[in-house]
Amino acid sequence: MRKKPVVAIDGPAGAGKSTIAKIVARVLGYLYIDTGAMYRAITWKAMVNKIDLRDERKIVEMSKKTDIKLAQSDDKLKIFVDGKNVSEKIRSENVTKNTNTIAAIQGVRKILRDKQRLLGRNGGVVMEGRDIGTAVFPAAEKKFYLDAKPKERAIRRWKELKAKGKRVLLKKIAEAIRRRDYRDIHRGISPLKKAKDAIVIDSTSLTQKLVAQKILDRIMESNG
Repeated sequence: MRKKPVVAIDGPAGAGKSTIAKIVARVLGYLYIDTGAMYRAITWKAMVNKIDLRDERKIVEMSKKTDIKLAQSDDKLKIFVDGKNVSEKIRSENVTKNTNTIAAIQGVRKILRDKQRLLGRNGGVVMEGRDIGTAVFPAAEKKFYLDAKPKERAIRRWKELKAKGKRVLLKKIAEAIRRRDYRDIHRGISPLKKAKDAIVIDSTSLTQKLVAQKILDRIMESNG
């Protein structure tokens, strides 16, 4: 029996990776893996335990002893840290603001990269993040890079937060995305970049369903 492929989806914040990856995984019957949530989980635990986020040694030691589990429930991904459901907690503004600091620690990246490779070792996964096609699964059979203009990504994030009842200024979100892009692209370890063999999709003027269909079409045509 032919092994199911690893589908790698990379791209900047607000490009729609999570929603689109979920749609693709559901249609294919694959496991959806949000690698960013794993870094958020480590960040959340470090903050709860009041560990200095600049103390790389302590963060790495804590990461080694941290059990992270992902569970799919309908269209929602549940994240468990040491048996505790932290799915909502890891999406807080403070965690979001500090996750990039944790993601830049080489020891943490190695620990989580090993976990991610273990999850995808048998194929049949849709994994999204910043460095899936370049560092985690450079030999992934299907690679995609989702992008969109910064203004469009800011508007999407603003609408998402507004729908949740949060009062936020579009200008502040746009600035946060600009800073996030700069940090992701310029960090020394596993920076955000397109894999040479990735299929690039600009989602600026496309619906999420249409982007997902484009990905599914490319997967199906190469499997045919």
